[in-house]
Amino acid sequence: MALPKKRTSHSRKGMRRSHHKVETPNVVYCECGEPSLPHRVCPSCGTYRGRQVLNQDDA
Repeated sequence: MALPKKRTSHSRKGMRRSHHKVETPNVVYCECGEPSLPHRVCPSCGTYRGRQVLNQDDA
C-alpha cells in the first residue's frame, strides 16, 4: 500500500480544505416580504410566482 513520503504541511492541508466550507442558502423575498427558499411556496402566505397555491386555513 502506498504511503506518503513527506508530511503534509499545515498550509497545504488548509489549501486542500479551502473548499470544504458550508455554503449559505439562497434567500428570495416573497411579495409579502418574508424570506423563503427559491422555487418553493412561501411558508407564510402560501403563494408561488404570484399565484395563491396554499390556503392559510389548510395549514
